[in-house]
Amino acid sequence: MTPQTGPSPLLIACALGIEHLALRTGDRAGAGGPVIVLRTGMGPRAAERSVTRVLADPALEGAAVLATGFCAGLSPGMHPGDLVVAEETRDPRSTVPCVATDRLVKELARAVPGRTVHTGPLTGSDHVVRGPERADLLATGAIAVDMESAATLLSAVRTGPRPVAAVRVVVDAPEHELVRIGTVRGGISAFRVLRSVLPAFFEWHRSLLLPRR
Repeated sequence: MTPQTGPSPLLIACALGIEHLALRTGDRAGAGGPVIVLRTGMGPRAAERSVTRVLADPALEGAAVLATGFCAGLSPGMHPGDLVVAEETRDPRSTVPCVATDRLVKELARAVPGRTVHTGPLTGSDHVVRGPERADLLATGAIAVDMESAATLLSAVRTGPRPVAAVRVVVDAPEHELVRIGTVRGGISAFRVLRSVLPAFFEWHRSLLLPRR
């Protein structure tokens, strides 16, 4: 294949089938270039393998990468359906800064009006975080945790320079853990929000394509 010569592609990576379904059934109009929605599988190793393999395609040289899906909120007062825009992703190997987060916050407020958008560090884990471990992660400054975003963005920047970002939808939080009553309602809320965010992702991507002055 020859390198991409048209509009820069956007790779949207998620882990779970339910996340992939939400993104596939969302509004795909308004994309500024080719869009690939990749289901990586669960966990950091699966995310790293999948993203590295896909980005080996020369047609995706310089493609923007956005990690998304569900997450666990760490801060008190978070609710299912809240949005998290990562200022950076962290794991034991690295910290990866995210690009144009202010634009994402603005576009998400427009795409999903009334939803709370939190910004801050998003930390990675190799397991589902519960109970007291949330407080330990919160003490590091992180506001949310998931299993794939950090590995996705680290793999993306290792393959070459490119803009990266991570947006997650809170599916459980300190006062709303998955094991408690209300899980189904919280999951439905998060699914509906994830279905609605694609226009914000496309506008973020489009802003990256604009010539700089």
